[in-house]
Amino acid sequence: MAKDVKPTRKNLMAIEDRIDLSERGHDTLEQKRDGLIMEFMDILDQAQDVRSDMADDYERAQRTIDMARAMEGDVAVRGAAAALKEHPEITTQSKNIMGVVVPQIESSKVKKSLDERGYGLLGSSARIDEAADAYEELLETIILAAEVETAMKKMLTEIETTKRRVNALEFTLLPQLYENQEYIEQKLEEQEREEIFRLKKIKAKKEDEEAAEAAEAAEAAEAADAAETADA
Repeated sequence: MAKDVKPTRKNLMAIEDRIDLSERGHDTLEQKRDGLIMEFMDILDQAQDVRSDMADDYERAQRTIDMARAMEGDVAVRGAAAALKEHPEITTQSKNIMGVVVPQIESSKVKKSLDERGYGLLGSSARIDEAADAYEELLETIILAAEVETAMKKMLTEIETTKRRVNALEFTLLPQLYENQEYIEQKLEEQEREEIFRLKKIKAKKEDEEAAEAAEAAEAAEAADAAETADA
């Protein structure tokens, strides 16, 4: 509340400094918020593309695995899957997007050549190879989707946090500071007017006293002159 602030020039200067700092902070946060939103929109577009790719890759993988089961049988498909010796490896790093740390997922050993799959050329078929290719592509898309989706969630969280800070400055802190500034300025103006009025009264009183003293001196001089004239 403004009435809780002591109306002194020192407090006024302190509030003006806080207003300046808060306004600059507000502008900076607004720029950050707008920049984050632009980055988020780019990531959102990428996420939509990845989701679409993932849906297509999943459908293709399902078609190829169903075809492989129909043509080769479940036993052959399961045997080919069980022959895999080297599993995909995933490592995570981080990157900075406008102050937001988002994960960067890197994968290796996802796509394999025929001889790296473990089931051998003789123990496989074109249908099983197609299914393996399709699922490897699906896995790569899933890994990319995980990276993009996580980045999007982190960006969205940071946008909401920044928006709350902007709103807190714009609708709470700055209005309070402006109110305190106005209150102190009004009180200081009142004090200044009261001081001017007091000084005017002192000046008027002094002038009256000086006028009275001058009148008394003039009367005394006239009385002296009259006495001298009478004696003469």
